[in-house]
Amino acid sequence: MNDQVRTILIVGGGTAGWMAAAALAKMLGPAYGIRLIESEQIGIVGVGEGTVPHLSFFNRMLGIDEAEFVKRTQGTFKLGVQFNDWGRLGDSYIHGFGSIGHDVGMQPFHQYWLKARQEGWAGELGDYSLNTLAAPRNKFMTSAADVPPTSPLASIAYAYHFDAGLYAGYLRGYAEKLGVRRTEGRIVQTLLRPDDGFVEAVVLESGERVEADLFVDCSGFVGLLIEQALHTGYEEWTHWLPCDRALAVSCEKVGPPTPYTRSTAHRAGWQWRIPLQFRTGNGHVYSSAHLSDDEAAAILLKHLDGRPLGDPRQLRFVTGRRKRAWNRNVVALGLASGFMEPLESTSIYLIQAGIVRLLTLFPRRDCSPVLQDRFNAQSTFEAERIRDFLILHYHATQRVDSAFWKQCREMSVPATLEDNIGLFRDTGSFFREGNEMFGAASWVQVMIGQGILPERCHALAGQMPEADLRQFMKGVRDVVESCVDAMPSHEAFIARHCAAVMPTATAAA
Repeated sequence: MNDQVRTILIVGGGTAGWMAAAALAKMLGPAYGIRLIESEQIGIVGVGEGTVPHLSFFNRMLGIDEAEFVKRTQGTFKLGVQFNDWGRLGDSYIHGFGSIGHDVGMQPFHQYWLKARQEGWAGELGDYSLNTLAAPRNKFMTSAADVPPTSPLASIAYAYHFDAGLYAGYLRGYAEKLGVRRTEGRIVQTLLRPDDGFVEAVVLESGERVEADLFVDCSGFVGLLIEQALHTGYEEWTHWLPCDRALAVSCEKVGPPTPYTRSTAHRAGWQWRIPLQFRTGNGHVYSSAHLSDDEAAAILLKHLDGRPLGDPRQLRFVTGRRKRAWNRNVVALGLASGFMEPLESTSIYLIQAGIVRLLTLFPRRDCSPVLQDRFNAQSTFEAERIRDFLILHYHATQRVDSAFWKQCREMSVPATLEDNIGLFRDTGSFFREGNEMFGAASWVQVMIGQGILPERCHALAGQMPEADLRQFMKGVRDVVESCVDAMPSHEAFIARHCAAVMPTATAAA
């Protein structure tokens, strides 16, 4: 029928463009003509190489073998994020993926931990979670099939560290085998239909005119279609997330790769450390209102593990979101749809979520407003909940050693975040809203890790007799300890299952 979408044009490559190309080609099949336009003259933004566990679902959807993926991207594994100096100078905690302990009846484990803590004999919260105990000990394995389903080893939550450029290249090869057509070139003009304002075609520097039924904007911050052509508008969040610049550089690998990302707070921002198989990725995210570029570079280079493999590359950004991620016949993905700083490695997840949402609400040529509205409502909800989680890291601090941290501590925050903090501070309760990305375990770990301690535990958890509580807590801790002891080292696991081939030359990043 004439009203069916049959041609899709993806504007921009990089991680977002090639993830979209691969997924659309795989799920829609050969009946759809998919073309991608990118220019090698335009650099690819790569501010981080960490992910969250959801990426494994995306790769499975494409039928990508995990070991092959890790090899091809020189990747390592990630059990969580270690946060240093965020709550106070000298503090350290790990936001681990997966669960904490195990629930009892209607109450989550952390409620019983709160009761034990109030009685003065609980260990650190991280002592009761496989991920947070295994990560600093450099232990890792994927889920085991030969253990009882109740064992922590039966369902290990993990993500990846990898070279995002290599991942984009890998997906390009995958997509082109499925028939995606790549065109090298720069777009110099966007043509709109006069009757409804839909994008009709783009014009390349060569003069070629390229038409499509549906356009996917992966052109980065510039938003070539979603903003430059359709003037969609942008909602800025810098009053809550004041960092607006990042410097990124790789350094030589020193020692075994750790199975976690390290995030260290500095006086006007924070620094990431992401270990790959042959190098370590580093970056300094900071507020230009509180720190000069030269000062930021000096701080970054001072805290590298090894010799830098190039000069730091700068990225300037405005945290926020496009007011409509889907406008007329243009769907924006990646940086074209907005930017969340890489504090919790959500950028690639948001690309993935947008792709899945587009496939779920895939339109006809008229791009029904009903579909657009649902897509945009879900995108807004997801972005705002992630926004709140990121703000929490900055706001929940006792640091007063710099103007930056004083500002973060004293600033007003969104009412939704204020409500979550107030509820948790009262009785340690947290309620996940719909399908928001981060669940209770994540929120609880960050709030407790940064000093938000409830006044009391939930009444139901308080009913457990002390003798039973001691036995329960000891049992959980002993099981977690024994499971971690049984795990191989992260380095040994990679060497056995997914060691990459050493490149002839390590590219600076």
